[in-house]
Amino acid sequence: MNQVAHIFKALSDDTRLRIVGLLLEGELCVCDLMAILELPQSTVSRHLAYLRHARLAHDRRPWPSTFYPLADPAPAFPAGPPAAPRDHPARRPPPDPPAP
Repeated sequence: MNQVAHIFKALSDDTRLRIVGLLLEGELCVCDLMAILELPQSTVSRHLAYLRHARLAHDRRPWPSTFYPLADPAPAFPAGPPAAPRDHPARRPPPDPPAP
């Protein structure tokens, strides 16, 4: 799947969107997310795995806890949006105005 599409799919779930919102304020461990979201560990871990797979978060594992900060956004959008082909109407110059 296209990386950008995968990112939008990851953000289309309400729980994952809430997790991203919480991680914007700083990294959290699974136990903190469980308490805030009032969800079981397996559900929180599944959503975090999805965010890691989409490269929106990563894990940091100082023993005994695992913390999840947001990932650097640069790898998700490496080249920016694709450019229009040369013959695409968006790249053609505007027509000359009609003569008076």
